[in-house]
Amino acid sequence: MRLLLVEDDDLLRSTLKRDLERLGYAVDTAADGEQGEFLGATERYDAAVLDLGLPGLPGLEVLRRWRAAGQVLPVIALTARDQWHERVEGLKAGADDYLGKPFHFEELAARVAALLRRGAARHPRLGSCGVELDEEHQSAIIDGARVEPLTALEFRLLRCFMHQPGKVLSKAWLGEHLYELDADPDSNVIEVYINRLRRKLGKDLIRTRRGQGYVFDGEP
Repeated sequence: MRLLLVEDDDLLRSTLKRDLERLGYAVDTAADGEQGEFLGATERYDAAVLDLGLPGLPGLEVLRRWRAAGQVLPVIALTARDQWHERVEGLKAGADDYLGKPFHFEELAARVAALLRRGAARHPRLGSCGVELDEEHQSAIIDGARVEPLTALEFRLLRCFMHQPGKVLSKAWLGEHLYELDADPDSNVIEVYINRLRRKLGKDLIRTRRGQGYVFDGEP
């Protein structure tokens, strides 16, 4: 899954990016409101973490512009803990959740995961077609018994499929949700990783629709 992180504090931004990537997310970052607003309006993300106290264009205005343009991107707003009015205004402007600074990274990670599950109308534990995703250990559990460790890209790819079961996903769509902004997606690499998932999880779990893409449904 691909996240947008808009935070002007250089140390916090780099630390959060690193820690979120360790959890298997692709993360693009912006250091000010103008860049954040542009990325959120032009790129495809699964969720955003948006600081409301941004220089230039305030986070509240970024959020209002996204919502006015019809952008339904799930957003967690970061606020100073004592600025209760920012939290209220953020929720009114369209934030889906908020977190006061300072915070523990584990809480942010849990809120991001919950927001992604909520947006995909999933159960608290992501599972489909006899496969469950263990997000804490970045592994797949097959039929409730066999555990298959996953690399970072395998984990991202499987999570994309499991959030969209039964839907045809093109290589272009997968590339947009797997890679960060400065990466150079290679459709051949995606195919390689799909074949690796098939070997680990079962060859019939991910089907190829020639000329269209791939479907995760486990049907032969």
